[in-house]
Amino acid sequence: MGRLDGKVAVITGGASGIGLETARRFVAEGARVVLGDLDPDRAAEAAGGIGDDTSIVAEAVDVREEADVARLVARAVEAFGGLHLAVNSAGLGTWSPIHQHPLEEWNHVVDVCLTGVFLSVKHEAAAMVAAGDGGVIINLASINAKVPSDGMVAYCSAKAGVEMLTRVAAMELGPHGVRVVALGPGFVDTPLTAFASLGGIRDAFVASVPMGRIGRPGDIADAALFLASDEASWISGETLYVDGAESTKGYPVIGDHLAALGDELAALADEAPEGESAG
Repeated sequence: MGRLDGKVAVITGGASGIGLETARRFVAEGARVVLGDLDPDRAAEAAGGIGDDTSIVAEAVDVREEADVARLVARAVEAFGGLHLAVNSAGLGTWSPIHQHPLEEWNHVVDVCLTGVFLSVKHEAAAMVAAGDGGVIINLASINAKVPSDGMVAYCSAKAGVEMLTRVAAMELGPHGVRVVALGPGFVDTPLTAFASLGGIRDAFVASVPMGRIGRPGDIADAALFLASDEASWISGETLYVDGAESTKGYPVIGDHLAALGDELAALADEAPEGESAG
């Protein structure tokens, strides 16, 4: 316990899935956290389930809006006196063949998954550089940064962009004592991947993972805790893939499964949160 004592963190996409579990880990290890999410009620409920306002507070944030991101970072400084850690996990994905892919859908995914990470890194880094105490920024990429999937051109492209954004940011911010790293989850069981409960999709993903199971949010949160800690003090500019060796076998082709689900899939998509990312 206490690996993050005295540290202040912001976490985007923090009300569910990977972001929520990471917030739990960070608070348990002594950090104080500002938990940001698109849904303010969900963020407040999530924060209340972790601790009181001396250890965690909630803030509504749309990572596509620069003013929202700036406000999130300012809340950390105002509430807890600074900013040392950031986990940028807000994200979403859609499915559409490239020759039928709506431009507005492409823009939405890229705006959240890539531009949102850029804006977050920009403002998090500015606060860390101004304070002069260094820091750690962790971006959520995905196995899909390097493993293509049918129907996921926007998501795969955005996550590949996050990996390069991480490398450039690490190069620029290293002289200021700020480490920038990324996590590349494989397929993780979160609200964003609830569609896998339909048809044979879950079985297809399990079959693609040599270790024989899909990931849990805790698998990624554990890796985030390591990267945020002093134990990773000479790791920067890299993406740590946490995927049970899934990338050695490639992504299952899921288009046929999705097409067969029809209205059932559309209903589930309407219920999925837009605020956390998984592989």
